[in-house]
Amino acid sequence: MYTYKIIALFFLLSFTVQAQQSMQKGFELLENGNFADAEDFFDSYLKLDATNKTAQICYGRAVGLNGTPDRANSLFANLVQEFPNDYEVAINYNESFLWAGKYEEAKPLYKKMVADYPNEFGALLGYANTLSNLKEFKAALYWVNKAIALKPDNEGAKVSRKYIKLGYANEYVNAQNYRLGQQLLQEIFEDFPEDKEVLLNMANIHLITKEVDSAKRIYWRYATSSKDSITAKNGIALAEHIGGNERKALKMALQAKEKVHSLGDTVLSQLTYDRYVQALIWNRKFNDAKKEIDSLTRVHPNSSWVQALNATLGMYTGDFKVSLSNYDTILSKDSISFDGNLGKANALFASDRIVPAYKAAFQTLKIFKDQKDAQGFIEKVNGLHTPSIEEHAAYTFDNGNNIAFSNIINTFLPFSTKFKTTLSYQYRTTENTVTQNKADSHVVLAGLGYKLAPNVDLTTILGFNNSRFMETAYTQPVLHAKLKLKPYKLQHLELGYQREVQNFNADLIEREIVMNHYGLNYNLGTNINLGWYTQLMHTQQTDNNSRNLLFTSLYYTVLQKPALKFGLNYQYITFGEQVPTIYFSPEKYQAGEVFGDIRGKISKHTNYMGSVATGIQKVESDPQTAIFRAEAAIQHQFGKRLSGNIYGKYSNIASATAAGFEFTEIGFKLKWSMTQKPLFYAKLKQAYQVD
Repeated sequence: MYTYKIIALFFLLSFTVQAQQSMQKGFELLENGNFADAEDFFDSYLKLDATNKTAQICYGRAVGLNGTPDRANSLFANLVQEFPNDYEVAINYNESFLWAGKYEEAKPLYKKMVADYPNEFGALLGYANTLSNLKEFKAALYWVNKAIALKPDNEGAKVSRKYIKLGYANEYVNAQNYRLGQQLLQEIFEDFPEDKEVLLNMANIHLITKEVDSAKRIYWRYATSSKDSITAKNGIALAEHIGGNERKALKMALQAKEKVHSLGDTVLSQLTYDRYVQALIWNRKFNDAKKEIDSLTRVHPNSSWVQALNATLGMYTGDFKVSLSNYDTILSKDSISFDGNLGKANALFASDRIVPAYKAAFQTLKIFKDQKDAQGFIEKVNGLHTPSIEEHAAYTFDNGNNIAFSNIINTFLPFSTKFKTTLSYQYRTTENTVTQNKADSHVVLAGLGYKLAPNVDLTTILGFNNSRFMETAYTQPVLHAKLKLKPYKLQHLELGYQREVQNFNADLIEREIVMNHYGLNYNLGTNINLGWYTQLMHTQQTDNNSRNLLFTSLYYTVLQKPALKFGLNYQYITFGEQVPTIYFSPEKYQAGEVFGDIRGKISKHTNYMGSVATGIQKVESDPQTAIFRAEAAIQHQFGKRLSGNIYGKYSNIASATAAGFEFTEIGFKLKWSMTQKPLFYAKLKQAYQVD
């Protein structure tokens, strides 16, 4: 009997070895990723040995990995019924859910499996990968570390841990916790020193935080081959742009473009040309950019990345209709495109379509949760519609022995993106230190603003001016109406009427002169850095005098960051009646100036501006005299809701008082947002079902 058992065991072992040997080819096909051939192989094998469990498992794996995971799932479900307590069958059944992307279904199965088999490497790693795909990165990292503790040298588990940490780091970055994001990325180098994906992610964090030099250093570390050096230069070009070095950005993008031809890499070529055209646009070389886009369109018709370039060009040149058309086309092909959704939000905002812009930004955040650029866009739009109060105090003095203190409190209260109200109070006291004449004025104004249509805004302000001079007092109504239009791209037109009381100094306040101004302001921008501003104003005064004023300025923008421009100003004034003993009222006054203006950043939260103008002025037939004007200011953002500004300005240009006049003003402004969000924001979010 014992001899028969030995013989039977020998034949069983021989059959098992032969079966394993006969399936060896199938194992190799699976191992090498030839899933279609592996499926055919095990399908044929099972026709000869239909009950072989190993062959059935291998066949199910080949079917699932060959693109039909649901069918594989059904095969393994049947095997689970046949082998209810078999670990190999169960682990493959669980894995088939991962192939099908059914991570929610896989999660409880793996959770039970790691409880039943706490020391099975495959169960621990499968659970970690499941949690990772569900973006539960903290738990995923815990389980993948347990798996690696069982097999410290397993490369597959280390790769899983790498991608879990990449996902976990991205979650921190989206939450703007950049330190922890960088810490996780740095840890990956322990398994994969100088990993290229990690380097790109680290560089991206530095770009987000505007640490330009750090980003460039990371990109140079990345550049270890001809191909990678092109990717690095594309990244450095973007870093230079963020740092405001547009010329360096273009230089780097051009170097990448010139080298990419020799590699024959289609994807890298597209990324490189994309960055090159962007750099042309950043440098305002719009004609060159247009030629490149037209050429790319012929080679890549209906390509989303080329359409995105065309949309970007439209945004920079003020052709927002073109931008919207391109972004809509991109979204019609890919509704979850980040560039399409946020680009459309920016184009709608630039077109003065505020509510649709909000909607597009909300849609972006639905797809890309906590995305910083989308959040920043919404904060920018919110800032323009948040109730605020501003305090403006100033001290002025001139060479006519006049001094004045003024204080203005202005509140801004928008009830919607179309309708806003303002309420302001101004107190001004003035004194002549020689004559001892004193006067003060109180001005109360209430304003209504309404957006009639995109780029068509109507503002009306009503109020009164109460002035006191020595023992006398009077009250006059004040009215201001203004219509702002944007008739064509890069053009702004403003038509207005203003009724105000002259309150510059005590002597003028005493005379109760009311001025009715009828004005037109027009600004023409161009895509060649030239601009032209013109102001025309006719004034009728209650002392039966009248004034006509022309001011025109031709300017050229030399730099974008900091914003630096130079220009020429010309001013012409004429009064109907000359009353020089009362106020400056020549029959003809002319002034010509050259000026420079600069605006930029001292730090992330501190801005500065400065302007200087000098030239000559001529009053009637009097000799020409020199004029000089200067102004400087520093603004600091103390927090999201509080900002402050200090400034000073000087002028010796002729004014309503006299020629030879010198005027100096110093002051400060404080602005506080009374609420964190616009009054209508919660309702707007609810309407678009945003969390």
